[in-house]
Amino acid sequence: MRSKRFEVLENRPINQDGFVKEWPEVGLISMENPGDPKPGIKIENGVVTELDGKKRADFDMIDTFIADYAINLDNAEEAMRLDSLEMARRIVDINVARKDVLKMTLSMTPAKLTDVVSQMSVLEIMMGMTKMRSRLRPSNQAHATNLRDNPVLLAADSAEAASRGFDEIETTVGVARYAPFNAISILVGSQVGRRGALTQCAVEEATELLMGMRGLTSYAETVSVYGTEPVFIDGDDTPWSKAFLASGYASRGLKMRFTSGTGSEVQMGYAEGKSMLYLEARCLFITKGAGVQGTQNGSISCIGVPAGVPSGIRAVAAENLISMLLDLESTTGSDQSFTHSDLRRVARTLMQFVPGTDFICSGYSSVPNYDNMFAGSNWDSDDFDDWLVLQRDLKLEGGLRPVTEEEIVAVRNKAARAIQAVFKELGLTEITDEEVEAATYAHGSKDMPLRNVIEDLKSVEDFMKRGVTGADIVKALSATGFTDVAESIFTLLKSRMAGDYLHTAAIFDKDFHVVSAVNTPNNYTGPKTGYQMSDERWNQIKDIPRAVRPEDF
Repeated sequence: MRSKRFEVLENRPINQDGFVKEWPEVGLISMENPGDPKPGIKIENGVVTELDGKKRADFDMIDTFIADYAINLDNAEEAMRLDSLEMARRIVDINVARKDVLKMTLSMTPAKLTDVVSQMSVLEIMMGMTKMRSRLRPSNQAHATNLRDNPVLLAADSAEAASRGFDEIETTVGVARYAPFNAISILVGSQVGRRGALTQCAVEEATELLMGMRGLTSYAETVSVYGTEPVFIDGDDTPWSKAFLASGYASRGLKMRFTSGTGSEVQMGYAEGKSMLYLEARCLFITKGAGVQGTQNGSISCIGVPAGVPSGIRAVAAENLISMLLDLESTTGSDQSFTHSDLRRVARTLMQFVPGTDFICSGYSSVPNYDNMFAGSNWDSDDFDDWLVLQRDLKLEGGLRPVTEEEIVAVRNKAARAIQAVFKELGLTEITDEEVEAATYAHGSKDMPLRNVIEDLKSVEDFMKRGVTGADIVKALSATGFTDVAESIFTLLKSRMAGDYLHTAAIFDKDFHVVSAVNTPNNYTGPKTGYQMSDERWNQIKDIPRAVRPEDF
């Protein structure tokens, strides 16, 4: 006989997830691995000669890069002498200003910062995020992709995402050669939804940079760094080559951030017996040393690894906090699907949602999960109303706003017609009125007519050979009556000349004013400080369409 209660529990969604006991020797441990190095630094004549237990002669390339570029040596010896528990308490103490915390943490080593955040509970980590987030207002980023790389649907979906409040929209491809079509589709669609939304197309780095230089994208974030030398070398890269690539983006006015995440090294078999969090700290120090303004971290595509070990989701929050302690824009994951349990996926996100981060999701899927080409999402378009209610329940800024069906149908239709006009004006493959109609009302790609992929790819090749740029997109929109969309894209292109949105955590508002850690820094020091939701924003969040009104009775 078996317990019927245990039989029921076995069939719960949570028990379809994978879990593993800790195995420190291979890095299957989230935090506090006995194999992690002890914090330490020695500086001679302005040069780091020992770092976290290693002498300079024994440094690998990551140690060398961090020692030479990522630590403020002026204050390092004082910062390293500070007790880790005392530093953790300063992080959560509302009487210690953010700038005073950074004075210490920017002079610490990877092992020291790892030790500091390991003193903190999940609640304390969240308290730390509230104070250490770089930009005052939290925000959100969307994914807009589909199984068939359908440009009409991408334009409509990105218009809806921007209209719903996402400040950044990212796409990727099923077929690599479709990338330029995907890029221009979300560029056009996003500006229909809301002026000033930033877009990117995540593909192979050379193609991604080329599209950015042509003005087809506005930012990049899929430049990956790793915490052990063998994993870095496996990608034919070094910290220096990544830094060079980052400077290539910045020199062309493209905002960019590096990507890393707890669990990547053990997933790739080279964790060197260290904890996931310590190795992620090394990634974040590489990001800082390269002069990059921000990071996409929070385990990202590796989330299943820390999620399978004890304290793994706490480690994900801790890595987000470390990025903030290094004064980086923090785009905190919460994106890739990792569990069968709805309870667990919400719990994983609340650690970023409640304190607020620069971008709570580094990819909230604005499309159905079957269309998400980033391996499935923790949140998708079917969850929009849940997210809105969470904002309303908790009076929190989650980046989204309530919308009406009529409003969304209108922006989707306009975006579909705009990309149809661009394709026609530039002599690309035809977008039919039937496709425009379908994209206006579609749930996903299953509702769309099939396109001729061969002809599309021929057209993409011609598009690239002709050297089409963002300026040509502007001209095409202007010539076909979409002057407002043309003006928005033209303003985006002009903004790159100024470079103001390359500052830490920069986004645009609908009037193309830069909002960043420079001009709107987080100034939290306790109740009624930091980000305070305006009455106008609170009234907007409260006004979900399904709420019953007193005047209805």
